[in-house]
Amino acid sequence: MTLKNSTLPHLLTGAELSLVQLESVLALALAQKAKPADYQQTLAGKSIATVFEKPSLRTRVSFAVGMQKLGGQALYLDEQTPGLGQRESLADYAKNLSCWCDAIVARVLKHETLQILAEHATVPVINSLCDQFHPCQALADCLTLTEQFGGLNGLHIVYAGDGNNVTRSLMLYAAMLGAHVTSVTPPDAAVDSNWLDYVNANSAGKVANANDFNGLAPVDVIYTDTWVSMGDNTPLEQVKARFLPYQINKQLIESLSPQAVMHCQPVHRGYEITSEIIDSDLSLCLQQAENRLYAQNALLSLMLADANELNQTELLRNAS
Repeated sequence: MTLKNSTLPHLLTGAELSLVQLESVLALALAQKAKPADYQQTLAGKSIATVFEKPSLRTRVSFAVGMQKLGGQALYLDEQTPGLGQRESLADYAKNLSCWCDAIVARVLKHETLQILAEHATVPVINSLCDQFHPCQALADCLTLTEQFGGLNGLHIVYAGDGNNVTRSLMLYAAMLGAHVTSVTPPDAAVDSNWLDYVNANSAGKVANANDFNGLAPVDVIYTDTWVSMGDNTPLEQVKARFLPYQINKQLIESLSPQAVMHCQPVHRGYEITSEIIDSDLSLCLQQAENRLYAQNALLSLMLADANELNQTELLRNAS
């Protein structure tokens, strides 16, 4: 299976990936992580533009180092000031980048920005985070869970806090792989019902909303993220009372007895999770961070590598 020149010209919501393609990305990520030296020239001569409207640590470093490990290069474009579409139109921006780069990887404030870039670019556009979705994080999360549990089928993952971009993408890919994902949030912070309906209609697993943790056991994994969604400048202290019942702490861990705890970082200690838990043996957060590189590298390899640079059939056979 190859993603290149297939029905996946872009990755904007994450739903562009079929189950077979998702499984292939994860299989290749595992292979590249196990034997990185075998893939040092996979993207030789390729360049990607990494565009940032938001500050970043994991996204910026993992794409830059990841492309270097595959023999290519990543160009960092800081568009935080004055912002995309201000100095020149998004259409012209996309068309110009397409002249030089093999893909555009964009971390943006609004999903609509990605849609406009994809409309005018002649190279793939990859969503590295927007206000609605975070598919690259979800790929890394599923890779981490595959390593930890051997697969996701039958797992019960509880997501606690704010139903945000990370929640939506985790729901999609985890459910496609057979997991049951319950998002536990305040009623006004729940994932919208249309997304739940879409995921449930297109997945082997199941997703649902809840407002408390009652009756959720057994739970295999608890996942959390910041209580303030991207683009929201509300101080954490102002939302603490609203979200404190959803904090991941010792009491909740003892109640639900998960086998693992996940957090996509950055961690706000003492808010969405306590230091006692994020630093415990249950925590997979650094494994998730490491796997951003391998999940993204696999995706880029399958989208960008030329036939003479990457024998897809043989590669995937070795990854199986």
